[in-house]
Amino acid sequence: MRIAALALLLLATIATAIGVVYARQQSRLAFIELSRLGNERDNLNFEFGRLQLEQATWAENNRIDQIARARLGMLPPAVAQTLVIQR
Repeated sequence: MRIAALALLLLATIATAIGVVYARQQSRLAFIELSRLGNERDNLNFEFGRLQLEQATWAENNRIDQIARARLGMLPPAVAQTLVIQR
């Protein structure tokens, strides 16, 4: 009876040790994934900021005016061509 109890305790100890090792490995893998995702988030935030700056540059009023004049031959209307409507 005593040998059976010791064997059961030994098996329980080994099973617990294996469980601890498995849990630590899973924790390491989760931390590695967290670090990778954090780096990816930082890179995406940097890229997003760069794209916002680029969009602001492309949509600048002076640039649109220059393109309208140069490529499309557009000019602002003369004063005689302007009609102001008031309510």
